[in-house]
Amino acid sequence: MAYPKKLLSDGEAVETEFRPHWSGLLREGLIVLVGTAVGVILLLFDAPSWTLVALPILVFVFIVKGVIEWFTTLHVVTNERVIYRAGFIAKRGNEIPLEVINDIAFNQTIFEKIFGTGDLMIESAGTHGQTRYRDIPKPEEVQSVVYRVREKRMLQIKGGSGEVAESTASQLDRLSRLHDEGKLTNKEFDQEKNKLLGGS
Repeated sequence: MAYPKKLLSDGEAVETEFRPHWSGLLREGLIVLVGTAVGVILLLFDAPSWTLVALPILVFVFIVKGVIEWFTTLHVVTNERVIYRAGFIAKRGNEIPLEVINDIAFNQTIFEKIFGTGDLMIESAGTHGQTRYRDIPKPEEVQSVVYRVREKRMLQIKGGSGEVAESTASQLDRLSRLHDEGKLTNKEFDQEKNKLLGGS
């Protein structure tokens, strides 16, 4: 399930996209094992027939819920933002513009390092604060990707790359959009606008 191209802005390109690490489904695997063990015990002790019907239904419901949650969760890094989307019918998500990211860190337990997964923490300005993304496959590599595209984005905005920098009007329009979406406070918006217009 790729990120819909119609949701990308003009000139925006996907750098990488991925689902959570498969280890996020270990809970569902454990439910299957426990459910099977309980079912065997119920058969051995000649439990009421309704319990033998109810148990598989409960196990199925819990498994389907977890699998759907995993399958419909998508992490996307573009050349403009970091995007998180989850949910099939009731959807949720958030996005962080690359230019407001201050720091990116990853965390792995010994178990997570063995399986190649971990958490990614992105600290950003504005209303985001610190955002934690769990079950990220190869979090160190994802961290490098975000750093790389962030630096490229900052160079483009500041006009320090070989590419054509954004015009002042485009940058003001982008700042206004971030402000309207609540991703920049009034103070941050005024500071960035003054910088673009040559103010103090």
